[in-house]
Amino acid sequence: MPLQMNAVMLGVEDMNRARKFYVEGLGCTTDQDLPGFVRLSLGGESPMLALYEWKAAADDAGVPPEGAGFRGVSLHFITDARDEVDKTVQAARAAGATVVKEPAATQWGGYYAYFSDPDGHLWKVTTAA
Repeated sequence: MPLQMNAVMLGVEDMNRARKFYVEGLGCTTDQDLPGFVRLSLGGESPMLALYEWKAAADDAGVPPEGAGFRGVSLHFITDARDEVDKTVQAARAAGATVVKEPAATQWGGYYAYFSDPDGHLWKVTTAA
């Protein structure tokens, strides 16, 4: 059977801050809310987004919880409209994100930006072309 992905889990330092960022700031829907764990629906065909306390997530995987800088992963939202990129970045900024790359045109005709959530997880918002 080919590999599939049903959910993305993010380790977070402050569950209340992360929940507020994703639910109130970016409009995600809470599917499950337990101590130390929250599962969110992003809508459409997106996989679920889980928020798990950072240290507990590291313990679950059996790895040390230390980590900083680029972690080798970014989450992507691909849209057809440049104004959707702008609106998403504006909403993320208002919710407490750090915009690390302002929206800009690319050499290949696309349009994109990067922001990081309050725990430093990178999101790329981009047009398909």
